[in-house]
Amino acid sequence: MAKTYKTPGVYIEENSNLPPLVAQVETAIPAFIGYTQKATKSQEGDLNLKPTRISTLDEYEKYFGSAQQETTIGVSVIDDVILAAPPDKFTKSPFLMYYSMQMFFANGGGPCYIVSVGQYDATLSPASNVTFIHLDNGLKEIAKEDEPTLLVFPDATSLASDNDFYRIFNNALIQCHDLKDRFTIIDTYRDAEYDGEDPIASLRSGISFDKNHLKYGAVYFPFLETTLEYSYDESKIDVVISSGAITLSSTAPTSITFKLDTLKTTNKALYTKIKVKLARLSVKLPPSSAMAGIYARVDSYRGIWKAPANVSLNYVLKPTVKITNEYQNGLSIDPVAGKSINAIRHFTGKGTLVWDSRTLAGNDNEWKYIPVRRLFIMVEESIQKATSQFVFEPNHANTWIRIKAMIEDFLIKLWRNGAIAGTKPEHAFFVMVGLGQTMSSLDILEGRMIIQIGLAPIRPAEFIICQISQKMHIA
Repeated sequence: MAKTYKTPGVYIEENSNLPPLVAQVETAIPAFIGYTQKATKSQEGDLNLKPTRISTLDEYEKYFGSAQQETTIGVSVIDDVILAAPPDKFTKSPFLMYYSMQMFFANGGGPCYIVSVGQYDATLSPASNVTFIHLDNGLKEIAKEDEPTLLVFPDATSLASDNDFYRIFNNALIQCHDLKDRFTIIDTYRDAEYDGEDPIASLRSGISFDKNHLKYGAVYFPFLETTLEYSYDESKIDVVISSGAITLSSTAPTSITFKLDTLKTTNKALYTKIKVKLARLSVKLPPSSAMAGIYARVDSYRGIWKAPANVSLNYVLKPTVKITNEYQNGLSIDPVAGKSINAIRHFTGKGTLVWDSRTLAGNDNEWKYIPVRRLFIMVEESIQKATSQFVFEPNHANTWIRIKAMIEDFLIKLWRNGAIAGTKPEHAFFVMVGLGQTMSSLDILEGRMIIQIGLAPIRPAEFIICQISQKMHIA
């Protein structure tokens, strides 16, 4: 409609002839929910249960501190032989967030959110254990944030029971299903049989949903032996120095105990040797944080449609369990519940690689693969945000044409980048909107504009089969 002018003169009107654009949303912004040393920006605890966006490990250390120091690392010196033992599972710190952030950034991670659910070095009510209530409170807070696309729980394996462990991941899958804009990376509760219970069977029975929820999560197994060093308090590390020689009188060898920090001044040479030995102790971690970094790396260099598999892991010595082809058969294929587990394997000459890319909905041909599920999450959210500008616009042909052109332009770019299949755009996708196509007269009267979009996603070449036969040569 032309404007009404009341004063004589020359007026310029700019008319837009180009359709609006669909901006692709970020695809690998994980939210790490767990315990931190502190949660302070301006005053102590002001970031507790407050989702905070960071981009580097330095930012994490500034606001959330470092790892909890171990106090039960054992060191013994017999003659000139130094033995160092890592803290056992009953006495080691249950808080793994800082180590997990190191793994995330080392494997390609970038911007992420931290939700501190408790602080282990706080002066008021310091956290001493990992609890379901704390992690669930953090999960509820991150639901209020729109940007995160991945959910990670670094401390979940320290929960007191496997029931609590599966409860928190079930709740995470519910959130992903309801919001439809995020995906959960899941660990197993243990990496080996514990109290006679197999960790794989336990997970498959503990995650109890149908495929509509399972398609929003992926599990990785086993844990990883990393190159990270334990953080420890030298003043609390006992060094037992003894002689291995047995005297003629058969008396016990004499021994004496020092604190590690005292050796720094009394026996600097021995102190240095012990420090080198302690640096070789490997921190064992669940793989979810490293996988979040892998997702970010692959998305950045290749695209969300590339499977985050056949990719090497940094800061990793080896998986804690050696997985063979036969073993992986039982992980990838679950004939009972269809819940696939992704293997992390060590290959001679190649290192440690991620060797599968399936969601928990392993029996669902539609949503079996991680890149397919995550591609659709990205497309759905990008289009949803772009079309929100048309709310309350006239529901007629002019608006439908603009929306269709906008979405088709976005999908053509994805097709050209190799995200969707097809030799021509019409083979790769379709966009339909309009009366008689997607809407009836009643839909229009009741204010509904219905858009139908179809994509032909690229699926990973999971099995490469070379069929070879003999060519008969006739002289």
